[in-house]
Amino acid sequence: MPKRVVTLPPQVLGEAAVAFAREAKRRGADLLEVRTDLHEDGAIDPAALARALPLLASERGRDPSPAWLAAATHVDLPVESPKARELPCVASHHAETPLAPEEALALWKRYPLAPGSWVKHVEPVGPPREGWRLLRTLELLKAHAGHDRVTVLAMGPLALPFRCVLAKGNALDFVAVGAGWMAAPGQRLLDDAVREARLGRAGRARWAILGTGIPGSRSPRIHPQPFDRIDLPADAPVGELVDALRPHYAGFAITSPFKKILAQHVGARLDAINTLVRTASGWASGNTDVDGARAVLEALAGERGGQVTVLGDGGTTTALRLAAEPRGTALTVLKRADVSGGAKLSGNIVWTWPDRVEVPAALAFHKAKVAIIAYGAPARKIAAEIRQRGGEPWLLGARWFIAQARGQRRLWEEAT
Repeated sequence: MPKRVVTLPPQVLGEAAVAFAREAKRRGADLLEVRTDLHEDGAIDPAALARALPLLASERGRDPSPAWLAAATHVDLPVESPKARELPCVASHHAETPLAPEEALALWKRYPLAPGSWVKHVEPVGPPREGWRLLRTLELLKAHAGHDRVTVLAMGPLALPFRCVLAKGNALDFVAVGAGWMAAPGQRLLDDAVREARLGRAGRARWAILGTGIPGSRSPRIHPQPFDRIDLPADAPVGELVDALRPHYAGFAITSPFKKILAQHVGARLDAINTLVRTASGWASGNTDVDGARAVLEALAGERGGQVTVLGDGGTTTALRLAAEPRGTALTVLKRADVSGGAKLSGNIVWTWPDRVEVPAALAFHKAKVAIIAYGAPARKIAAEIRQRGGEPWLLGARWFIAQARGQRRLWEEAT
């Protein structure tokens, strides 16, 4: 397994930096990278930091100070630096554009390194269908520099799944302690990397959840390992991405805002899907959110029938419609534009809007039970919003989540 490397945020100084290092070590980090050129001399005690966690001193634009050289177990230097030919180091190159594997190899051959040095090659992914060239780059650089001394990193907003697969062969895995700060786009979370190392099985295909704003997703905790949390921009070319990932991923859990986009991409019978399963010729799709929707409607409106108002008309509402019809539940669906001032909503309501969307100012409740299908911090934020507007929040996200996850697990295992 690669050594897990976390990066000290530039704003964390003094004793707070030592506390950060101790917490990172407790959670499974092996090395702490410090961009020493981003910290003024004296802002951090290198020796105290090194006692908490072994250090990788990463220099840009200047030579490392004697204090950092004395404290660090590794020093990251640009491959072009003359010192990279004198000091055993992590020699790094950050390509501005994607390179063909042979171009990358030729670049590294131009710079003889000091004995014992490691190679760190960083590139933008480029179009998703071309991202797997980095596996070939990793293979060539290992043959050139040594099997256990090479790291190839993908960069950019679509980089995370490529990084996850590359990590199996890399010497170093650069990960983020939390979603609040990442040293580079495309990093996965330390907890996910540790969980994979503990529970993953060598040679097994990967699973993942695809969505936007999903650092709090609990899917990696309950689904088979290795299972990745692929957080993407809302405008990501997600159809092209899942097709490019098919050789390495056996299935995906799909969440907002990609449920309808991917349903159309794979030609699903449903308007929205939450599950993709790899087949010999492409992707099979399903919507186990219907299981979650059924569980929520039963908790909110009873075993059969009832009237329910749904706030939002995205992929989640598709599942609610499918669950409501056989049980005779009448749904009224309101988009944000449908909410007007004056009247207050009452009765049984399901809130489907993610916590990141703007809520209509006119929304108000009176004697309303409002089911929340998010969980964790987003659910608490939505619950506070509902209370302020006169409603009674019902936290049913865990019920929905467990029901739909069981269905996904069944589909993946049957396919496997």
